[in-house]
Amino acid sequence: MKKRNYKREYSNYHGKQKQILNRSSRNKARRKMISAGRARKGDGKDVNHRDSNPRNNSKGNLSIMSKARNRSRRY
Repeated sequence: MKKRNYKREYSNYHGKQKQILNRSSRNKARRKMISAGRARKGDGKDVNHRDSNPRNNSKGNLSIMSKARNRSRRY
């Protein structure tokens, strides 16, 4: 099995401006849910964006679900 080249992955995908903004928005959504009391640090849950848009952090678009359920969803 070939070793992953993390530096190349970052430069080709994770380091792109669009992906940085998406990650930032997902982190912001998590902080928003924690401040609302709907999530806690280390609770094993994910914040779900109902419309699959990580930049849409409106109250009606966010929900909490288990990591397994959220990461297995197909859009």
